[in-house]
Amino acid sequence: MRHLHPMSEVAFPYLDELNDIQRQAVTTTDGPVMVIAGPGSGKTRVLTYRIAHLMKIGVAPWNILALTFTNKAAREMKDRIEKVVGPMAFKVWAGTFHSLFSRILRVEAHHLGYPNDFTIYDTDDSKSVIREIVKSLKLDSKVYNVSAILSRISHAKSNLITPKSYAANEELMSYDRMNRRPMTQIIYEKYVNKCQRSGAMDFDDLLLQMFRLLYQNPEGVREKYQSQFNYVLVDEFQDTNFLQYEILKLLTVYNDSQHNICIVGDDAQSIYSFRGATIENILQFSNDYPEVQTFKLEQNYRSTSFIIETANEIINYNKKQIPKKIWTDKPDGQKIKVIKAMSDSEEGRRIADSIIEQKHRYNLANRQIAILYRTNAQSRIFEEHLRRQNLAYRIYGGLSFYSRKEIKDMIAYLRLAVNYKDDEAFKRVINYPRRGLGNKTIDQIAQIADDNDISMMEVLMKVDLNIRAKQKLIDFVKLIAAFKKKAESVDAYEAALYMSRQSGIMDLLKADTSPEGMGRVENLNALLDGIKEFVEDDELEPGEEIVDKTLAKFLQTISLMTDADADDGSNDTITLMSVHAAKGLEFRSIFVVGLEENLFPSYMSLSSPDQVDEERRLFYVAITRAEEYLTLSYANSRYTFGQVRFNDPSRFLEEIPDSSVDSITSITKKKSPSFGTPKILGNFKPMRKKALPSVDAKNFKADPASKIKEGMKVMHLKFGEGKVLSVDARNVATIRFETIHDNPDKRIMLQYAKLQILA
Repeated sequence: MRHLHPMSEVAFPYLDELNDIQRQAVTTTDGPVMVIAGPGSGKTRVLTYRIAHLMKIGVAPWNILALTFTNKAAREMKDRIEKVVGPMAFKVWAGTFHSLFSRILRVEAHHLGYPNDFTIYDTDDSKSVIREIVKSLKLDSKVYNVSAILSRISHAKSNLITPKSYAANEELMSYDRMNRRPMTQIIYEKYVNKCQRSGAMDFDDLLLQMFRLLYQNPEGVREKYQSQFNYVLVDEFQDTNFLQYEILKLLTVYNDSQHNICIVGDDAQSIYSFRGATIENILQFSNDYPEVQTFKLEQNYRSTSFIIETANEIINYNKKQIPKKIWTDKPDGQKIKVIKAMSDSEEGRRIADSIIEQKHRYNLANRQIAILYRTNAQSRIFEEHLRRQNLAYRIYGGLSFYSRKEIKDMIAYLRLAVNYKDDEAFKRVINYPRRGLGNKTIDQIAQIADDNDISMMEVLMKVDLNIRAKQKLIDFVKLIAAFKKKAESVDAYEAALYMSRQSGIMDLLKADTSPEGMGRVENLNALLDGIKEFVEDDELEPGEEIVDKTLAKFLQTISLMTDADADDGSNDTITLMSVHAAKGLEFRSIFVVGLEENLFPSYMSLSSPDQVDEERRLFYVAITRAEEYLTLSYANSRYTFGQVRFNDPSRFLEEIPDSSVDSITSITKKKSPSFGTPKILGNFKPMRKKALPSVDAKNFKADPASKIKEGMKVMHLKFGEGKVLSVDARNVATIRFETIHDNPDKRIMLQYAKLQILA
């Protein structure tokens, strides 16, 4: 029977810090409890005070199991509990699923055929085992990419799919055959056997073996832990996967009765399906625990009412959800700004300009501002424009674009093609992708270079090396010679595209189909898109001389950016991060960028209503990070795979209520479909006197530059329709584009321009 503890609340002064619904969630201690916590609603306070309250009413700390998703969250939880109950807080079983289950397995692993002092394999260990198996089976390591195989095994374990049941699952086996990896199940089986033989568990095993322990129940071990953990609490429950929930049910449901379990989460912030998380866990919780008592934390303490109104309106488009309506007693604040840019480059410039304006107008520090994007590859544009404005920034949860390994590897090839004396570039690529060269060989080359005061590349070109790997080094010299010839004969993009393919980097990265591997491919393509944009940028800034489009010139351009230290050593930096990384954080000013169909929502989500719903939840998370100022932006055109592509604005922009947006023309609404491509009917605050021309990049036919004369009407792929005012002796045309509101006269280099003559 569920009840409020009879002790007087006067004895618990910390309860005075809670609103009514928070207090009920804290003091309702018995039976299953579900706390649906909207963004900025005090979720962490409720969770920590609930644990403190349990201890205050006499529950021993070692009888409380509190599961989190990060060690940081567990530490913060214990620190906050300590402030209420003292040092006994550190005796609570609080930690991540993996850390607490490994603690139990250290005692019980012998029941499962593992030593109690089993080894825990990290990702590198697991990859090494898989690499050895692939080699022993004489399989192509490029096809059977270790990261992709490990991701596949991890997915199977998280869904309780053993090697035997994997082999019996035609859908899984068919997928592997389609991806030219029919031996994946065999590798999985050998991997499991090898780990057990080595007395080792990987991270997924810490969950899988915990499930086995409770499910098989040797010597009544399940009852042992059910009776120890009288109270189980789970933070961020919407992020649990199938296996984690099955373990929780084994711990908390027994003898047809329900234990004291409290889950805290928000279905509207379920955004990690790519990691195996399933929203169904929180949506179906009341079916598994029919006596559950639900508390909805709907008061938001973070954001202004315009932001809250927008969040409520957006999430209502999702069909599968636990109904709630967040609210705030904060004033209206500033309306949401929407920036419509002609191109991704202009989007970057306008965001940087808007940040400077906000800093001056609202007295914002850099650390109070964040730029959120859908994919990490988008950071390049914003990094470049922030640096041009001398604005300090940091990449949160990742590396600066030009610091990412795949980018540094590719740029090393570009550098070596331009300057074969570049030893640092040489050392980076001589054995990447792998050519079977040992460190001893590379050290020998370096020593000869030092002894003769020449570069390492010159050693290969001039010295007759009597070593076993001689032919591989000869092939490398031929490869770089071909790259050098290409760099000197074509533009930067053609050269870089050729090198990305012939070096083997692109194929190597594409072989890794894990989410991380796909992200690396996106980053490499973003680099190529940046080079393409550099080549096709035909506009000259006022006073700028003619620029060439060679690879050497591109490398010179980015070196001025990458050599600059964006962080001046202080903590006052603008934060750039993906929306996924922003969950749980808050800033006074948020910029959500790249709001276009096929980008946000992602093109990979558009075939499934459930995935579009998750993209909408991701957008919901993004906008609710903002405390006072929210700016949304999108670009009409964007470089993608080396082509200018014209984009529809994101369907999420259409779903924003008119009353919340600072726009000149109101946004006409119609209900957008749950998935597919919607038509945006409104017109946000325009930059131009009239809308962008509809230019089909595929059917656009540029005329030869020699035919462009003064007085002609022309169509430009990016700027639209214009009139040629003049053409000077250096073949630089001044063209007036009537569609551009500010600075309509553009100086265009005809050598690189793409112009179609209209009249």
